[in-house]
Amino acid sequence: MMKISKGIPIPNSKIRREYPYEQMEIGDSFHVEGASLPVICNSNWRYGKKLGMKFIAAKDDKGVRVWRTV
Repeated sequence: MMKISKGIPIPNSKIRREYPYEQMEIGDSFHVEGASLPVICNSNWRYGKKLGMKFIAAKDDKGVRVWRTV
C-alpha cells in the first residue's frame, strides 16, 4: 500500500519551448538541438491538429529536425 503525503510543494513546470509552427510553409524545417524524438513528435501532433498542418520529424546526431509536409 502506498503512503499519501500532504504538504509537499508541486515542482515548477517544465520549460516550454516555442517552435515556429505557425510561420512555417510546406517544405520548411527547423532543428531542435538535444531534443527527444518522442517529445517532438508529440508536439508536432498537437500543433498540427490545432493549426490544420502536418509535420514529420527525424533524429540526427545533435537533435531532431522537423519539416512541414501539409
